[in-house]
Amino acid sequence: MYSLDYEILRQAQEWLDAGHRVHLATVIRTWGSAPRQPGSMAALRDDGLLVGSVSGGCIEDDLIQRATHAELPAPAGWLSYGLRQEDIIQYGLPCGGSLKLFCEDLTGSSWLPEVLEAMRQHRSITREVDTGTGQCRLSPAQPDDQPGEYSHVFRAIHGPQWRLLIIGANQTSKALADIAGMLGFHVLVCDPRKDFLQTWHVQGATTLAMMPDDAVVEIGTDERTAIVAVTHDPKLDDMALLEALKSRAFYVGALGSKRNSDKRRERLALFELSPDEIERLRGPVGLSISSRTPAEIAVAIAAELIQVRNSLPQMACSSASPVSHSLLESGASSPQ
Repeated sequence: MYSLDYEILRQAQEWLDAGHRVHLATVIRTWGSAPRQPGSMAALRDDGLLVGSVSGGCIEDDLIQRATHAELPAPAGWLSYGLRQEDIIQYGLPCGGSLKLFCEDLTGSSWLPEVLEAMRQHRSITREVDTGTGQCRLSPAQPDDQPGEYSHVFRAIHGPQWRLLIIGANQTSKALADIAGMLGFHVLVCDPRKDFLQTWHVQGATTLAMMPDDAVVEIGTDERTAIVAVTHDPKLDDMALLEALKSRAFYVGALGSKRNSDKRRERLALFELSPDEIERLRGPVGLSISSRTPAEIAVAIAAELIQVRNSLPQMACSSASPVSHSLLESGASSPQ
């Protein structure tokens, strides 16, 4: 399943193809307790249909009204809400927050197909727009690229900037892959048991038919990578963890009861792992919500991923490290 940002842009392209005028509004800056974060998007059709969100519902009505009355900026411009007391009263901003939007007319734009294709291929792309002319320039996202407003230029980063490597092709990993895709993760699922991979399919996820420890190394695990082992087979899960706990991954977890997790830590201590590295392991994995079914377990893991990711120091946006050609040649696939 693709991210919500992808679905917003895909819907905008469909509306353009059908002959509608479409605007894209992006949150660029917030103050106070604004309900949506910078980078949040909404696409608006000329008859008032909207997909996505730039607030908790406070200002969408105003955007819809502007769209139906052809009052949104063209080719591009800024909209601010909540900066004045009368805004809070008019738009119903009970949270007391304020936000600044960049709004652009997509009619006649040519960048959408290229960005959508990059997102389908799990590549991150930087888009820079001249705020005066609306002209757009695309380039591969670089580690120091950050979205924002830069001297008459609006910059957006499209595509996955986080990755999740799941060890094990089973029902739990299917449910987790679906959720993680919507959360903006590029999902990779590794399982050396090719019979398991034959029936495993989640749209937008990449499958790797290789040994788990090799996968952790080959994908170029970095600070934007999470690794979760869910096979219930110590031979496979432990292989992945031996590499993952030494890596720069921001999150490393393994499925299992508290008893099994304690035994796993004892096994890991027999190898060349420091106590601090073993301490990084999240097991039992996920938030404690009394989960039992594969779907419930996936929700618990995804919730903890969000909790940990949102507590990290803010990092510069970076493109996810691509899966190497050697992986594809060795049997990896990217089901569409």
